[in-house]
Amino acid sequence: MSPSLLVVGATGNTGRGVVETLSNSIHRHTAGYRILALTRSSKSATAQQLSRLPNVTIVETNWTEITADWLREQNVVRAFIASHNNPNQFAEESTFHLAALRAGVKYVVRISTTAANVRPDCDAYYPRAHWAIENMLQSPAFEELQWTSLQPNVFAAFWMGPAAELIKSVRSGKKQDTLRLMANPDTPVGIIDAYEVGILAAHLLLQEDVSKHSKARYTLNGPEDITGNEIVKMVEDHIGVKVEDVSFKDLSFLEYMVQAAPQESRNVIMSIRHAPEIAWAGLCKAETTSKEVLDLAAPRNTPADALVALLQ
Repeated sequence: MSPSLLVVGATGNTGRGVVETLSNSIHRHTAGYRILALTRSSKSATAQQLSRLPNVTIVETNWTEITADWLREQNVVRAFIASHNNPNQFAEESTFHLAALRAGVKYVVRISTTAANVRPDCDAYYPRAHWAIENMLQSPAFEELQWTSLQPNVFAAFWMGPAAELIKSVRSGKKQDTLRLMANPDTPVGIIDAYEVGILAAHLLLQEDVSKHSKARYTLNGPEDITGNEIVKMVEDHIGVKVEDVSFKDLSFLEYMVQAAPQESRNVIMSIRHAPEIAWAGLCKAETTSKEVLDLAAPRNTPADALVALLQ
């Protein structure tokens, strides 16, 4: 069987960028490899689109059930994983990495979270899980598994999503509702398109020699900063009138998250309210992007591009 590049979460915004970039580029780098695009539903529109790409094989399975035997059977040599951020993330993602180690997978690219949050004392719960996974991978026990952790600061869809929804609502003839933004008014943040994170991950997977990227943690931002006030101005430009009411640093969506996951600790879920604090403090500017990211696949999509994409 041909050696395989495994993409976990292939139909997500990040994973789709990985699969499409690999398919477009693999013949120039690693001929003879096949791309295993993992999805929970092979019948979804995105999965069907990906299945038509060269060298792509759609595999319908739950990544949390992947074993070392399965990885050996599929001859997986390199892998990408974008895990969930649920409270059981460490248990499930660490199980995947252990299976990769046992199966002799050579290299894994994983998606982490906001660089300045990945520490053991972060008040939000999920960055601590990312910190724990990265430190597990860096331990001597995992010496045989090379890996790179990508730490995107803020995904554009999260930051700009409410702006797009208000624009769509006004265009449909509805009365303006409150514009609820996670951004604060004046702090610049280098939001990044998730698809471009996938492009970078694909470039890493295609490197002939990945050793110089092993055990690396790369900070990712988009090419331009944007403030909350600038998002408001963009909305006004699209709807042609003044935004009537804005709620900055708005995290009211967390109550919906708690209600949607009654089996989880409210205290744990609500700790997410601390996650944007480092962005509000000015620690997520475009200038913090790692040099290696700019050398390999510099992000190009601006906040204006992100808004246009969300409006389509």
